[in-house]
Amino acid sequence: MRIIAGPCQHESLGQSSHIAKKCKEICDKYGVEYYFKASYDKANRSSVQGKRGVGLESTMHDFKILKEVYDVKILTDVHDYVQVARIEREFRDVVDVYQIPAFLCRQTDLIQAVCATDKIVNIKKGQFLAPWDMKGILTKTEGAKEVWITERGTSFGYNTLVVDFTGLQYMLDNFSEPLVFDCTHAVQKPGGLGGSSGGNRDYVPGMARAGSALGISSFFLEVHPDPDNAPSDGPNMLRLDDFEKVVSDIVKYHYE
Repeated sequence: MRIIAGPCQHESLGQSSHIAKKCKEICDKYGVEYYFKASYDKANRSSVQGKRGVGLESTMHDFKILKEVYDVKILTDVHDYVQVARIEREFRDVVDVYQIPAFLCRQTDLIQAVCATDKIVNIKKGQFLAPWDMKGILTKTEGAKEVWITERGTSFGYNTLVVDFTGLQYMLDNFSEPLVFDCTHAVQKPGGLGGSSGGNRDYVPGMARAGSALGISSFFLEVHPDPDNAPSDGPNMLRLDDFEKVVSDIVKYHYE
């Protein structure tokens, strides 16, 4: 079983250290493999006023410290092959998993760039795609060390995402790649607050339990010590203090 957890954006070394330490301790307690996640740049914002992050170089230096101090694996998203090339050139040993954001999941050059590295690749299914549409995207991943697929809900407009559990079952049954369920973005309301996204974190624990009962073994959870004051995705991020209960339930309800 695997859990990817961390803040939407990397805000500071102190905060990310606090989150990584606590999440790692909890995952170790329940025998779950842990990956720390955070973004150095949130390029996909609801408006130009949206906060994007502290930048690649500063974040990579802090990620290096997190790996050394807390023995965590690092997942972060990339937006173009230029970013991939720079990380591979300057920070090659820092990142363990490259994530392709949902809105970029059909970008062939980007996918092929990350698949040419020796890193795991996590591709988020676009909110605009049917589950079976991932077949074509997976044809672009030849040569990759390992590929994961992440489901984060489907958009039908009106600031709402819908999680189709028959779609999750389809991907479990038809793809050999590990399926990750992003329970926090699944409850997001994109652009729902006008200049930023809304959501309802109260639905996250139920989503996690349901996914685990379906047989999903990998989960993506954005967590934050004070999500209401986070620079992005606050409404749908899980409170760090609630993380252990969700992990406990994922393990408890898992269907083999």
